[in-house]
Amino acid sequence: MKNIKIMMFLIAALAILIVPANAAIIVNESFPTSLSVFVPCAAGGAGEIVDLSGPLHLLVEFTINGNNFSAVIHEQPQGITGTGETTGLSYQETGFVTHAFGGSLQNGEFHHTMVDTFNIIGQGPNNNFLMHETEHITINANGTVTVNFDNVSIECN
Repeated sequence: MKNIKIMMFLIAALAILIVPANAAIIVNESFPTSLSVFVPCAAGGAGEIVDLSGPLHLLVEFTINGNNFSAVIHEQPQGITGTGETTGLSYQETGFVTHAFGGSLQNGEFHHTMVDTFNIIGQGPNNNFLMHETEHITINANGTVTVNFDNVSIECN
């Protein structure tokens, strides 16, 4: 719920900056990123930390149409690679994250859907870490959460 409050604040701030009935691309850039991920299936099943770095593409679109708003945030690695700390094997990050949300500026209705496909692909057999998550929340005009789910699947192969 904390993330939703932060997102609502972001929406309100963006709404002030955008002329009504306009669609705008707010951000369309690549940024350097680095992260460390534990891949439990690597190193013969012992797991290892993989240090990754490279460019992450970010696209943010925002639309206000009358009393309604919608936005899409899309993140995608572009050549993010790394090395396993234990084995020294090479890894690659693939996938995407998409947030689509919107609602009413008049009565507070809100919906948010997030789809995250996060893959760390390693050399050799059984070094691939695959994660997929779909999350959704809908809040009606009374402030009642009417839909709320978070489905996660994780696979090693």
